[in-house]
Amino acid sequence: MLHRLLLKRLVLGAGALAGASLLASASASALAGALNEPPSFFAPLTDIPGVVSWKLLGKATTVKASKGRMVPKYTPDIRALDNTEVKVQGFMMPLEPGQKQKHFLLTVTSASCPFCLPAGPEGVVEIKSRTPVKFSYAPFILQGKLTVLASDPMGLYYRMTDAIVVPP
Repeated sequence: MLHRLLLKRLVLGAGALAGASLLASASASALAGALNEPPSFFAPLTDIPGVVSWKLLGKATTVKASKGRMVPKYTPDIRALDNTEVKVQGFMMPLEPGQKQKHFLLTVTSASCPFCLPAGPEGVVEIKSRTPVKFSYAPFILQGKLTVLASDPMGLYYRMTDAIVVPP
């Protein structure tokens, strides 16, 4: 499941110090005001024409299959995206140490904890980029081939390969 990716990240400690110092610098009043909001240092992403909406990706649900196994269930609109070239915007969650990443997660909200996923599997896209992408806390747009995963052993719903950063 996704926990294996995060366990790998926990062991490597990627971003832990940066995340801790960022949290420490936030004022208590700012954090107190955000108790009823998703944990994010950025405003929620807005839809951009030509970019796949997280609202659409978020329509995926999880259902119980044979032998009690949980699997994703996709709407026809989501299934239509399978094996197509698309753009997705989001926040980088590195899986390895270092400033440049070729394999990382793109999430619907910014991570507030370097060891926790900021969303469920419907709010995460596994990214395998063509060239290394420099880490940033700010959201950005990636373009690549999206695969809608039927039964991923890590619990992922979406994977983008051959991804590149594109301007908004």
